[in-house]
Amino acid sequence: MVSQRRVDDFRKRVGAAMTDFWPLVVFAHVLGAIIWVGGQLTVTAVLLPEAHRLLPPGERASLLRAVGRRFAVLTFALFVPLQLVTGVALAAHGSLGWSALLRPGDGRILLIKVLLFAAVMLASAFHGMAHARRRPSAARAASMAALVGSLVVVFLGVWLAES
Repeated sequence: MVSQRRVDDFRKRVGAAMTDFWPLVVFAHVLGAIIWVGGQLTVTAVLLPEAHRLLPPGERASLLRAVGRRFAVLTFALFVPLQLVTGVALAAHGSLGWSALLRPGDGRILLIKVLLFAAVMLASAFHGMAHARRRPSAARAASMAALVGSLVVVFLGVWLAES
C-alpha cells in the first residue's frame, strides 16, 4: 500500500508542474499574437513601401502574392490553431466558461475579443480573395481593417490580463 505521505508528495509535484505549465500557455498565446500582428505591421510598414519604391509593377505583384500566400498558409496552419487552443485553455483556466461570455465584466470583454478575432480572420480571408481577383482597393481596405482589428484584439487581451 502507498503511504499517504507519498500520495501527498506526488500531488504537490503534479500540482507544481501544472502551475508551472500556465506561463508556457500564456507565452505561446502572446507569441502567436506577436507573430501575427508583427507580421502585419512589417508587411505594411516595411515591405510594401520598399516594394513600391524598388520593384517594377510585375515583380512587385509577384513578390507580394508570394508573401501573402506564405503568410496565409502560416496563419491558417499555425497561428489560428495556436490562438484557439491557447485562448480556450486560458479562458477555462481563468474560470471564463461559455456562460461567462454573456455576463458583464471579463466575460463580455472576452466575447468582444473572440468576435473581433473572428472578424479579423474574415477580413484577412477577404483581403486574399480581393487580391486574387485583382481588386486592390478592396484588398487594401480589408488589410487595414484586419490590422486595426488585430491591434484592438491585442489591446483587449492586455485589458483582460490586467483585470
